[in-house]
Amino acid sequence: MKLDLRAALQRDILTGDGAMGTYLYQMGFPVGISYEELNLLRPETVAEVHRRYFEAGARLIETNTFSANREKLSKYGLEGDVEAINRAGVELARKVVGGDAYVVGAIGSIRAGKRKNVRTADVEESLREQISILLDSPVDGLMLETFYDLEELQLALRIIRSMSDLPVICQFANEGTGSTQDGVPLQEAFLRLRDEGADVIGFNCRVGPNGILRSMEKLSPLAGVPFSAFPNAGLPDYVDGQYTYAATPQYFAESALRFADLGARIIGGCCGTTPEHIAAVAKALQDYVPAEPGTAVSARAVRVLEPAPAKPAPPAGKPSLLEIVKQRKTVIVELDPPRDLDIDKFMQGSRALQDAHVDAITMADNSLAVTRMSNLALGHLVQDKLGARPLIHIACRDRNMIGTQSHLMGLHALGIDHVLAVTGDPAKFGDLPGSSSVYDLTSFEIIRMIKQLNEGIAFSGKPLKQKANFVVGAAFNPNVKHLDKAVQRLERKIEAGADYIMTQPVYDARLIEQIYEATKHLNIPVFIGIAPLASGGNAEYLHNEVPGIRLSDEVRTRMSGLKGPEGRAMGVEIAKELLDAAMPYFNGIYLMTPFLAYEMCVDLTKYVWEKSKRHDFHLYPLSK
Repeated sequence: MKLDLRAALQRDILTGDGAMGTYLYQMGFPVGISYEELNLLRPETVAEVHRRYFEAGARLIETNTFSANREKLSKYGLEGDVEAINRAGVELARKVVGGDAYVVGAIGSIRAGKRKNVRTADVEESLREQISILLDSPVDGLMLETFYDLEELQLALRIIRSMSDLPVICQFANEGTGSTQDGVPLQEAFLRLRDEGADVIGFNCRVGPNGILRSMEKLSPLAGVPFSAFPNAGLPDYVDGQYTYAATPQYFAESALRFADLGARIIGGCCGTTPEHIAAVAKALQDYVPAEPGTAVSARAVRVLEPAPAKPAPPAGKPSLLEIVKQRKTVIVELDPPRDLDIDKFMQGSRALQDAHVDAITMADNSLAVTRMSNLALGHLVQDKLGARPLIHIACRDRNMIGTQSHLMGLHALGIDHVLAVTGDPAKFGDLPGSSSVYDLTSFEIIRMIKQLNEGIAFSGKPLKQKANFVVGAAFNPNVKHLDKAVQRLERKIEAGADYIMTQPVYDARLIEQIYEATKHLNIPVFIGIAPLASGGNAEYLHNEVPGIRLSDEVRTRMSGLKGPEGRAMGVEIAKELLDAAMPYFNGIYLMTPFLAYEMCVDLTKYVWEKSKRHDFHLYPLSK
C-alpha cells in the first residue's frame, strides 16, 4: 500500500518528473500557446507525457496546471476555463499513474518575478480559485513552483493552509544567489516557509544543476523539512530556429547524487529535461540511502560546481587592434562587469591587466541575460582612470533600434571605438525573466548599422554631421559539429562589415588547428578564445550547461575533483598548453577571466609576451 507522501519522504528519495512545456515544444507544439489548454484540446498528448515520465521512473507526477490560473489564462481568453483545465489536469495524471505514484497539483507564480502592476488582491483571488479547485480533486499534495518572491509564495502557502492539511512543496526560482528576488536571505525564507507549514522546500527552473547546487550549499538543514531540486537541463541555446539544452542525462544523474547528499528528498527536472534525464536520475538514486531529513548530509563527498567563468582584457595603445594584430601577438582579456554596485574588484583587476600590458579589456553586455553594471560606464572608467583600451560588447537583445543608436552615439562621444556585436541570450532565461527580448536587429544587421554610423549616417538614413570610427568585431562559435557551416555564417558577418572575429573558448588543441585551416582564407584577424578553468566543477558546468562550449574528455579528466588554488593552477596549466597550440596560428588571443580571478589572466598574458620574445615574434616593447 502506498504511504502517505509525508511518510514516504521520511523514508525514501522520490524521483520527480521532468519538463512539460519544453517537452511539448519538442513534440511540435509552438511557443506562445497555452500548454495547459492542451488538457482539454489534446488530452491524449498530455497523458502520454505523464506516461513517459512514469515509465522512466518518476514517482511524483505534477499536473499540467502550472499556469492554469485566471490571470495567466486570460492572456488566451481562457479565464472561463480555469476549473475545466485544472480538473482535467489532475484527471489525466491520475489515470496514467493510478495509485502507483504521487500526483501533485502544480501551481506557478502569477507575478513570476515581474514588477508589473498586478494587485495583491488579484493575485490572491487567482491563487485561491486555482488552489480550491485542485484541493477538490484527487491530488496527493500541491507544488508551488517557480516563485521568485517570498511574499507571493507565503501568500499561496497561507491560502492552502487555510483550506487543507495536504502536503505542500514550495520551490523558489533562484540563480545561485543567497536571497530571494525580494531580498530575503534564503535561510530566513526557508525558515519562514517551514513555520507557515511547508512540508518540502527547494528550487526549480531558472538554472541548471550547478545553480541549484550553489543555492543549496548556502543552506543549513531544517529539522523535519527536506529539500527538493528540479533544475533545468542547463542553459538554453537557440539553434536553427529551435531551443535546445546541453545537459546530458548522465550529468543529471551525477548531479542528482549531489542533491541527495545535500538533503534533497524529491529530485526531478524542469525546462529542457526529458524522460531520458528522469530515467538517469531514477537509476542513480535507486540504491541511495538518505540521511534523516534535517540532519547532516550523507558521508558521500560533495563537490560544488562553480558558476560560469567571467572574462578579462589587454592594454590600450594609439593604433587600433587591427593595426596591432597585423604586427604582433595581441591580447584581449574579458572581465565581466559586477552584478552589484561595488566596482572595486573590477577596477583592481583592470589595473592588474593594464599593468600586464593587455591590448584591450573587453566587457560583456549583460551576458547570459543576467543584469550587470553598464559596460559603457565601466569602459569609460577603465579608459579615463587607467588609460586602458575598452572593448564593449553590444547585444541585440536589450535595446530597440533607438536605444542601440543612442548607445553607440554615447560610446562615440566617450572616444570608445572598439565594439563586439552579439545577438545576446534570450531575456526569459536571465535573472529578470519577465523582461522582454527586443531583437530589433540581428547580429548581421547591427554590424551593418554600426558601419553605417562610420559613414556619418544614422539608422534612419539622416546625416549625423560627423562620422564615427568604430572597429566592429563579430562572435564565432567553433564548438559545433559542422565547422564549415559555422564559417559560412561567419563569412556573412564579414560581408556585413565585421573587422575582426572573437571566438568562444576552445579547449582542444586539435580544434585550434582546425579553426585555423577553416578560417585562414578570411581577410580579417581572428582572436582565438581561451578561458582558464577554475575547478573541476567549473569544467563540468561549462561542458554540460553553457551553450556553445564543449570541453575535451582529456581536459575534463585533468580538472576532475580539483578546486581552490589547485584547480586554478591546473586551469592555468591547461590554458598555457592551449596558448602553445594557438600562437603559431593566431596573432589574436582572447582570454576570459573566471569569477573575476584576474590573476589567472595576468599570468597567461605574461606567458604570451614571454613566449613571443622567446620565439622572436614581432612585439612592441613592454615599456610602451
